[in-house]
Amino acid sequence: MGSDQVTTDVLIVGAGLAGLMAANELASRGVRVLVLDKGKNAGGRMATRRIGGGRADHGAQFFTARTPEFQAWVDRWRETGLVFQWATGWSDGSLHRAPTDGHPRYAVHHGMAALARHLAADLDVRLEVEARRVVHQDGGWGVTAADGSVFTGRALLLATPVPQALSLLTEVNGTLSLDDRAALSSITYAPCLTGLFWVEGSLYLPAPGAIQRPDMPITWIADNQRKGISPEACILTVQAGPEVSRRLWDVPDDQALLHLEQVFAFFLGPEAVIRDAQLKRWRYAMPEKVYPERCLMADCATPLVFAGDAFGGPRVEGAVLSGLAAASALLDRLSSGGD
Repeated sequence: MGSDQVTTDVLIVGAGLAGLMAANELASRGVRVLVLDKGKNAGGRMATRRIGGGRADHGAQFFTARTPEFQAWVDRWRETGLVFQWATGWSDGSLHRAPTDGHPRYAVHHGMAALARHLAADLDVRLEVEARRVVHQDGGWGVTAADGSVFTGRALLLATPVPQALSLLTEVNGTLSLDDRAALSSITYAPCLTGLFWVEGSLYLPAPGAIQRPDMPITWIADNQRKGISPEACILTVQAGPEVSRRLWDVPDDQALLHLEQVFAFFLGPEAVIRDAQLKRWRYAMPEKVYPERCLMADCATPLVFAGDAFGGPRVEGAVLSGLAAASALLDRLSSGGD
């Protein structure tokens, strides 16, 4: 687009769940919305990748609903055939079967990315647009992309990981209050290394095809075929915990994959063969220290709000509720003239 300029009511940087939920809520109220994301696909960590003729979720693996508000959304998605209940709990690797009395764990038909595509379908989402800087303009905000494109809006929602959001604001340091900057700077994240493995041969994972061990070096192992999203091939998703992910972050992919493979080899049959493997690095996988409210409306004259799973509570439910809270806060500000 070069030096072209696009103007809208609300600019949203980040097409993860928080950004997409906010955009849908705003659009449903007649607000013009434009969503920018540097990725090839919308969804952020609602990510699904093809490998070996099959597919695997390689970011978020499932979600629960612990609030009536989010449960209502989940029920709506289930009614449309988008979401299904996968399980009510996971084995820790030592049990023969998973618990049957826990919260329902939901997954998405065809993979988590399908939910993001559904949410983005009726929105103006510009993909592969890397925001480089934010400037404060009279009556609004401007976002400059890597290719020189400029996008302007009366209000701005930053729905990226907070360190990335703050890096966009280097030229408007005086706009954020000291309290807001301190609160945002205190938010921290843990990384996650995720391996995808195409396996041919027998595999011995407890029902329903996944184990979860939050305090272990490898926190998650799941068979996407048994999950129901990869009928064509057995693809394993293996996720390392924060300590291992930090330790292996800078090693070559093949070394990191070998480490992950050695951990789950216990579950492979003697004739099983790994046909292919891929590694994904999630730098901001899990908020470790979160902001207590669902979003943060900056204390400045022009509406600027921060949202994501680091606000009010992590994971999928947190991101959804944060996006809805950000939309509500923006609607209040816009209806009052942005003051």
